[in-house]
Formats: sequence, structure tokens, C-alpha cells
Amino acid sequence: MHFAPDTEVTLEFTVALANTVAGATKSGRDEISTPPELTALLDSYGYTGRFDRDEAELREVRSTRSQLRRLWLSDRDDAVVEVNAMLKAAKALPHLVRHDTFDWHLHATDQQAPLAERIRVEVSLALVDVIRTDEMNRLRACEADDCDGLLLDLSRNGSKRFCSVRCGNRMNMVAFRQRVAESA
Repeated sequence: MHFAPDTEVTLEFTVALANTVAGATKSGRDEISTPPELTALLDSYGYTGRFDRDEAELREVRSTRSQLRRLWLSDRDDAVVEVNAMLKAAKALPHLVRHDTFDWHLHATDQQAPLAERIRVEVSLALVDVIRTDEMNRLRACEADDCDGLLLDLSRNGSKRFCSVRCGNRMNMVAFRQRVAESA
């Protein structure tokens, strides 16, 4: 499955942000509990624009993270309602921009808008593509019993089940042990 490059990057960022919650991380803790941790995540995805790098901004982004996690797992019609609401709340005005190493892509807020608002709008724009192509089934939760991770399935056949190789290996080991125990 292929989306526009900026859509894929935004969807991948959304998974990375959503999977910073304690139940989805290898460390077992919230991985954006400080402004420097949030900055590191944003830097790894080339986020630009206004950054306050304070506790208030961190709280807003963490609240947005929760909202995006719910949205990720919603059905298509519910996602439309939420996406439209986020775009309307931000008074989003899509426009093409090119900056830094990024070719032409969509922005819909001012670069000086609060970070959490910019994140919500960018994710909304990416989800517009997902919704329009009827591919919400590509956004799902990890099937590992003990993981709260989300995943983006860009595979050709849509068969990705786990958020990471670690979860896949762990669940394969559990299944193997069950088969051995049942045969004994």
C-alpha cells in the first residue's frame, strides 16, 4: 500500500507518537514524559515551526496523543467526524509548501500555531488520504496480548499483525510453547 510520501511520514510519526505510552514501549514507561524527550521525537521526524519546549506544550501533545490513539482505532465514519472536527477547530487552510529537505507537501496551519494543533492538523490531512482510499483497516492495534502498541500496515497484502519484530517474536514463542505443551 502506498500513500503520498508526506502522508506516509505523518502516519509513521503518528504511530511513533502513539507508541510512546507506557504499555507500548520497550522501556515500559511513558517515553515523552519530559520536554527534551518530546523534542528528540520531533527532531527524528523533521518537525519544524514553533516549539515552546515547556510543560504546557508537553501536556497538550500528550493529550493529543490520547486523542490520536482513539482516532487510529475508530471506524471510517467516526474517523471522518473527528478529522473534520480537528480541521475545523484549527481553521485549517491547506496549502502546498516546500522547506528544508521536504519536497512539495501539505500544511494547513501557520508554522507559529501551537505544536499540538499542528500535529492534529497534519495527522488529519494524512487521514483524509486514508479515509478517501478506504484503507482505515491499515491502521490497527498490535495483536500481542501484552502490548498497547499501534501499527501502520503498508504491506502489499495488509497482513502485518504486530507493532514490532519484538512483539511478533514474543507471540511466536508463546504459540510454540503452547503447541509443545499440548502435544506432551
